[in-house]
Amino acid sequence: MAPKTSHWADVNADRIIREKGDKPVYTCASGITPSGTVHIGNFREIISTELVARALKDRGKEVRFIYSWDDFDVFRKVPKNMPNPEELEKYLRKSITEVPDPHGREESYARANEKAVEELLPMVGIQPEFIYQAKEYGASRYAAQIRVALEHQDAARGILNEHRTCPLPEEWIPVSVFCTACGRDTTKVDSWDGGWSVSYSCESCGNSETLDLRSASTVKLPWRIDWPMRWHKEGVDFEPAGKDHHSEGGSFDTAEKIVHAVYDGQAPVTFQYDFVRIKGRGGKISSSSGEVVSLADVLEIYTPEVTRFLFAGTRPNAEFAISFDLDVLKIYEDYDKCERTFFNKPETEKQRKKWEKQARIYELSQVDVLPEKIPYQIPIRHLTNLLQTCNGDIDQTIAALPDVQEYQIGRLRKRAECAWNWISSYAPDDFRFSLKEADTSSLDVSDTEKQALRALAAVVRNLQNHDEKSLSEAIYAVAGEHGFAAPDFFALVYRAVIGKEKGPRLAAFILSAGKDRILPLLEKY
Repeated sequence: MAPKTSHWADVNADRIIREKGDKPVYTCASGITPSGTVHIGNFREIISTELVARALKDRGKEVRFIYSWDDFDVFRKVPKNMPNPEELEKYLRKSITEVPDPHGREESYARANEKAVEELLPMVGIQPEFIYQAKEYGASRYAAQIRVALEHQDAARGILNEHRTCPLPEEWIPVSVFCTACGRDTTKVDSWDGGWSVSYSCESCGNSETLDLRSASTVKLPWRIDWPMRWHKEGVDFEPAGKDHHSEGGSFDTAEKIVHAVYDGQAPVTFQYDFVRIKGRGGKISSSSGEVVSLADVLEIYTPEVTRFLFAGTRPNAEFAISFDLDVLKIYEDYDKCERTFFNKPETEKQRKKWEKQARIYELSQVDVLPEKIPYQIPIRHLTNLLQTCNGDIDQTIAALPDVQEYQIGRLRKRAECAWNWISSYAPDDFRFSLKEADTSSLDVSDTEKQALRALAAVVRNLQNHDEKSLSEAIYAVAGEHGFAAPDFFALVYRAVIGKEKGPRLAAFILSAGKDRILPLLEKY
């Protein structure tokens, strides 16, 4: 039975069914030009489409989720993060599928960017049908659609001119050509014969020729006609777009008119999604600038479920930031709270409405099937402390946790990996610590401080008799007996064991580290 919730994915799924009618298959679409690293802002479109597709499937509908790689686009500039940029400059104005992979791993620059995403998407539960536009155009599969655009070029020109400050000239022809001699798009389409042939001349190399659309592999439609053409050809029912495309006179606006006037089709149901920021950097992320955060970067820090949670729990038209600072801890805490809510379904109808909202976010955050039992929950702050206590040894960290069940280990291990990556790369310096080695030089301390540290060592010798509460009480007692205010004594102990003035909760830390590692650091006094 379809979930009746107010979650935006469900609202849009119902809207698609309402506006497009009952269909055997609903087609949801997304796509991008792989002109640079595909960044996390681009991923927002992919996952927004997938979440709506999933909501349609939850309603018992068949869904075709297509993802178009617009890899027949022009290589306009070299991104800043590329090696050997001077070599890549030789390929400017060519199709990005003609540009070599600067890292030498894939058949082209475009394919390298595509594959980097395709290999990661299954990890977050996204498995679309990929369509490669260079292959589609290269095989002349759009020949009939290009001819339709040529036959309706006056209508297309009129629509595009509505929002242009400089109108397209009367001789404008709605196709572009990559020169078959030099491969560049520095061409002028000179004429169309009214049937299947177009003639062009190249400004770069002087080549000129006539091409038959039915066999040509280098002719394409301009973006603002190509997009609505594909809506019609693929029968797209839903496709979201960024707010830049949804602005007045933007590409969605003109595409909606062109699909009707040129192809006698309908625009898909859509919504506008906003930009994604990286904490501490404002504005839109850009692939061509080279300064991007990719899905791979995010999955280093956030588990697949928490990554999905970031997007499932935020309305698409709201801008939000993906954080790599201390807010990472809060995001994990929010996810854990959502998870506990899901597994604690209220009995009363009044409480259930609020529960349903969080439960739906949790459902949509899962990569695949819902867990039957709650995964192991460890507060992320405690996990980061425990990992540091164990010097990043994940097996040792998991072994130190009580009551871990076999079915819980997979997710727990992934969370520990992400937590350690965050500690190693992004955690602030005052958050990081490591236990001193036993042979580290002793502190220069007073006699009173020595006596207090020895007294704490006596407590630690009997660590097996303590839990966190009783050990904490014993630590406070040692501090009081030796005339220390608790904060001052804690600072002394931290300096002795981790070389810092502050650290994690002391009792929990000592219990996690264990007698064998803590005692040698205290007994030397």
